[in-house]
Amino acid sequence: MGRLGCTTDGNLNVSKFSEPMPWIGIYVAAASAACSIAMAADALHGFRNRKFWYPCKFFSLNATTLTLIAVAIKLSVDLNTSMPRPQDQLAKLSSGVFICTVMGNSMPSIGTMENKEMLMNIVALGILVITAIVNVCIQLGTGVIYVFWKEHAFVMFLMLVLLAILSSSALTVPTTKRYFDLKYSKKHKLAVKECSDKTEKCPAKKLREDLTKYWMMAHTCSPQFVIGRSATCTASGAFCLLSAVTLAEAILRTNFMPWSFNFCSGDSDYKWSTHLVLITQTIAVVVGTIAPAFRWFTAINFRCPKKANKACKPQFKVESYWIQMLVEWKEYPLGLQIYRRHGRKLVHNTKNQLLDLCIRMQAGIVLVSKLVRVISIFFVSRFLICGRWCREVKWLLRCNNSVSSKVSVSDSQPNPKLDLSRYVLHLEGEEELVDLMMENNCDATAHWIRMGKKKEPKSLIQLLEKSASSQEFKGVNEFDSDQVPSLDSEEPPNCWALPLVTLTSIAVALPNTDHRLIKQLASGVHEGLMFIRLVENNLNSKKDSMNIRKAAAIVWLGVDLHHKWLDVDLRKMALHGKSPKEILEGLADDAKNRYCNSSELLFEKVCGMISDILGACLTNLQRAISMECHQSTIEEREESVCHAVVLLGKTEKILKILDQQSLSSSGSDHQMACINEWRMLSKQKETPILCFLFRR
Repeated sequence: MGRLGCTTDGNLNVSKFSEPMPWIGIYVAAASAACSIAMAADALHGFRNRKFWYPCKFFSLNATTLTLIAVAIKLSVDLNTSMPRPQDQLAKLSSGVFICTVMGNSMPSIGTMENKEMLMNIVALGILVITAIVNVCIQLGTGVIYVFWKEHAFVMFLMLVLLAILSSSALTVPTTKRYFDLKYSKKHKLAVKECSDKTEKCPAKKLREDLTKYWMMAHTCSPQFVIGRSATCTASGAFCLLSAVTLAEAILRTNFMPWSFNFCSGDSDYKWSTHLVLITQTIAVVVGTIAPAFRWFTAINFRCPKKANKACKPQFKVESYWIQMLVEWKEYPLGLQIYRRHGRKLVHNTKNQLLDLCIRMQAGIVLVSKLVRVISIFFVSRFLICGRWCREVKWLLRCNNSVSSKVSVSDSQPNPKLDLSRYVLHLEGEEELVDLMMENNCDATAHWIRMGKKKEPKSLIQLLEKSASSQEFKGVNEFDSDQVPSLDSEEPPNCWALPLVTLTSIAVALPNTDHRLIKQLASGVHEGLMFIRLVENNLNSKKDSMNIRKAAAIVWLGVDLHHKWLDVDLRKMALHGKSPKEILEGLADDAKNRYCNSSELLFEKVCGMISDILGACLTNLQRAISMECHQSTIEEREESVCHAVVLLGKTEKILKILDQQSLSSSGSDHQMACINEWRMLSKQKETPILCFLFRR
């Protein structure tokens, strides 16, 4: 009978009901740890990339995180499990603080959501928060939670405030996105016009200046940065910090002032797992508070700088974009089919009264957020001024110790910087922040370029240096016969990648060739194909060329990983000791080559053609990198520009190498991006070296 759930006397057997509880505690700790890792990844990502408003990349409001949060707060919503020990009661409190941390941490993520997705996520979070508050209130009434009632009351208040702030910020997202889309399109046209002007600057330097302009526009209108510098986000950071301080106060009092509490004796059904939950959630609160605290501090630093006194003045004004969405809802008629005029009038008036109440509540939240920001500035500005004064004194002492007489006037002057104030996109009420956002972010491109330079394609650079002495990349014309398909030909189009893959296959198959040279060549081609893919995706997106590019990628995968070209083992061909001519004839029946008597000469010739094809294709690299800035939505725009700047850092040496090549026969930008049209424009009519390639 006991195995069926009843005792021998017929009563319900409850002896085993609590056995799984420690495992449930482990489950709760695992969910908390998962959230902690994601929030830590966001903090690390923001720090590494100098994004001190800490955008949400790994931890944002979505179905997955909401499910993890629901699991992580299981202890705070458990109504009837006894929690007598100090760590049990602290674990109840840590779950509530964890909710506050999650809301404060994930606030910028709402800027990247579509309207429907944002509504669903906030409603789901609201249900979760209200459920937690109601359950905690029930436990305070029943005595399950019998200490820290002041801390619980304060944390529940912060949970409601943070939920209201999150909802208030969400109401501005559609309005600010529309506004910035229109403003960005106008500024973008201006930037494109200025960037297209011909100058005598080297391509790398000009491209850097162009990308700096695009970066400033994309960065200042990034939805996450717009929310991150708002008054509501500043206030959420302050409240999130208060919740973490509340948990710290409770933990310190418990450990260092135990006489101030009367804890019960006994053991919880969760047993030792509550220790694990408390430790995990405390770590999650500490890690999750980093981003909100830095957003709060950065916003205060923006609003109270040394140079902009106007920004320090409190501005208790509710700008139009805060209530624009509610005003629009008020103006829209309801879609209800009510035939009687009196009924329609009643519904319309009721709707207007509710929206008027929402508008007043929204204005109140904004004003309270601005008041929190002013109070924060009042206290924190003293430390900022002191820190600036210490830095200035240190700089003056360093200047006095240096031999100033030997420093010329030109050396002492700062390097001139671009005036990017025209490209700073801002909202109403942020006029005083234009110079600050420009000064704090104008050097960001230099940081991305340095990151790109750490990942320079060294093998590709060495390979391209072989084409530096070539005349207009003549290898582009030599890799195939002179029968180049015309534009209206039914022949399938060619692409830059396919001849590179085939030529590399030939080089790998050649016997008596130094293995290190083959490895270096393959590495250079592998690096070059990544940039060729960038060029072809951005500048030659014709559907009829997609299949040939996919085929080239598949063929290269076999060559790179398995030394196979269309299931032909290239290394076996090299080991069989065949002559170069036999290998070429094996790859194609119509091979004709005047260098078929020497593997070394042929290898050098093939490498030269590979280098010329790479160089010819990468002359389009400057435009391809610029195109990265023009093909993205407002949510992805900043990341696209960052990627473009990193690409510039990777390819700066390549652009300098290619800048040494003078092209006497150049066509339009579209023609230079296509290998067939490049060859058609060329006037060279030399006999091809390897006419067996791509003959159809």
